[in-house]
Amino acid sequence: MKKILMMLGFGVVLTMNSCTNLEENLIGDITSDINIEGVEPTTGGGSLGVLGAAYGSLRDAGTANHGGYYSIQEITTDEMCIATKGGDWFDGGILLDLHRHTYQPVHPFINGTWVQTYGAINTINEVLANELDANTEAQGRALRAYYYWRLMDLYGNVKIITTPGSDTPQSSRSEVFDFVESELIAALGITEVSDNMDLSNSPLGTDNNPYAINQYGALGILAKVYLNAEVYTGTPRWAEAAAAANFVINGGAYTLCGEGCEVKNLGKRPSVESDPDNLTGYAAVFAPNNENNPEHIFVVQYDEVTGGGMNFSQMNLHYSSQFTWNLQSQPWNGYATLEEFYNSYEDGDARKANNFIVGEQLDFGGSAILDYASDDESLILSYNPSINEIFPNSQREAGARPSKFSFKQLGRDNMDNDYPIVRLGDLHLVRGEAMARNAGDWNMSLNDVNMIRARAGVSELSTIDADGFLAERGREMFQEGARRTDLIRFGAYNGTWWEKAASPEHVNIFPIPTDQITASDGTLTQNPGY
Repeated sequence: MKKILMMLGFGVVLTMNSCTNLEENLIGDITSDINIEGVEPTTGGGSLGVLGAAYGSLRDAGTANHGGYYSIQEITTDEMCIATKGGDWFDGGILLDLHRHTYQPVHPFINGTWVQTYGAINTINEVLANELDANTEAQGRALRAYYYWRLMDLYGNVKIITTPGSDTPQSSRSEVFDFVESELIAALGITEVSDNMDLSNSPLGTDNNPYAINQYGALGILAKVYLNAEVYTGTPRWAEAAAAANFVINGGAYTLCGEGCEVKNLGKRPSVESDPDNLTGYAAVFAPNNENNPEHIFVVQYDEVTGGGMNFSQMNLHYSSQFTWNLQSQPWNGYATLEEFYNSYEDGDARKANNFIVGEQLDFGGSAILDYASDDESLILSYNPSINEIFPNSQREAGARPSKFSFKQLGRDNMDNDYPIVRLGDLHLVRGEAMARNAGDWNMSLNDVNMIRARAGVSELSTIDADGFLAERGREMFQEGARRTDLIRFGAYNGTWWEKAASPEHVNIFPIPTDQITASDGTLTQNPGY
């Protein structure tokens, strides 16, 4: 059942609303005693000390589930949508509003994201109010800066609150940018980012624990903040973005997961010959058992038992796909990829094969899966990349389904896949774009772009322009919560795509939620245009 997470006010108040439901009792049984080698419940990674709750807040802040940050970063873009299927998934039109950019200050996802993010910041502030060693304090400040980057990117003018229980005036977007930059710079122990940085005085370490922020993780976040600086402040910071990304790439602590980098395929159906024994390269970066991947720099630790909150199997899959992976619960049949975005991948691109599910679906034993309430000419469940309409009667099987974060047999409602905030493949594209923009020549990005394309098994490009780079970044970063920010930076967010007309520029910043303005006693003012 689809559940919308809403929290009102700066405090953490949780309510659950369920949308109109079209769940059904499927014919057949999901057995929990199937013996599948290598599929065991996991219990999470090592201790993060006093920062455990602070890092855990990343799971609670909508990073990889429905109704918060992930949703408003993805279904406002040309990557994916949630189409209305008769009485299912209409939800009062709020999902259509996100897709069509007609959202208003009362939108529950926009309010929920605000409160989830400030709730996470409050958790960090509570930790930082104690006496801490230099490393722990630096990690906390860097993590808090990451959250303020989210707020700045989403809402523009927000309050910078650093003390538990306090209130402050609303800051401008440029002031929030300065705060984020200064906090990350302080954590790195430098005065500025440059090609000749010396991080020997940084209180952050270099230990390779992807669940905590080290020097490379802080630089990766800062590189992405600088990449969007012109949007936030009007002043580009391309050179700093390139330098920060370059430092991480050349540091040698991380490598692209390519040939020889593989994990066991926990989703393998023994009776389906096309299922590989192992997931290699790009697919391994996002697999259910992707912990300790050499490409991971800073990730959110998800675990089906001890660290829930990643629900992609529920969000994306048709109800009957429960039988493909013997999932504990019936999926919700919601998120689907737009056909044009799916078709932007070349055949033979390893990312296309990994990121999407299309065609006729088979169960664990290799038999066709049936949809007994099918609304097309066949009972066989077959995902069609074409979506007939977004409203009011999208076909139940319409749209390639996002599967970048792949599924495992006997999967629970919460998935095990760790979710990258900073990874090496992303930073190659950050470096390439920043260098190209700084030089005024998009071909300056080709070295990094072609490294990424080589890993995907597609041919090198000999030339590239801004549109080509944006398309390449989209293919690599699909489902990682980056698309809205990228489209805005490239001036493409207000354009047209399937079932979406051109939108005004003021929607590039979300409205300050009405509930928050009401609760602020006049200390929060609305963004222009709303």
